[in-house]
Amino acid sequence: MAGTLILQAIVVLLALPVVWRVGDGITWLSGGYILGLAVLMILGSGLQRRPWALRFDFALQALMVGTFFFSIALGVLGLIFLAVWAYILYLRNDIRKRMAAGLLPAQQRARADERAEENDAPGQ
Repeated sequence: MAGTLILQAIVVLLALPVVWRVGDGITWLSGGYILGLAVLMILGSGLQRRPWALRFDFALQALMVGTFFFSIALGVLGLIFLAVWAYILYLRNDIRKRMAAGLLPAQQRARADERAEENDAPGQ
């Protein structure tokens, strides 16, 4: 998730020239909003171990979708990244379910190793 935030911050910063050239250009408000959003994304990438990090990430996505007020292109990027974050949330929940059920490959290998050790144990 930290890597996704860094990549998103890079995309937002690379979109600044597009916002500058297309439409009304960059104002102090739009430029400050976009730069502030990129800084929050970079700072947020270091906070991913916190219990509230996922809520922070989705708040950043809401702010990113809010860039529709400044640039349609950035707003579309916000929707694309919102879809990416929704998929990340889906994967996270799927992995948690698989871990709870013991279906991850590492868990299955560990069980197989335990069974092999029990079969090789002396005194049987």
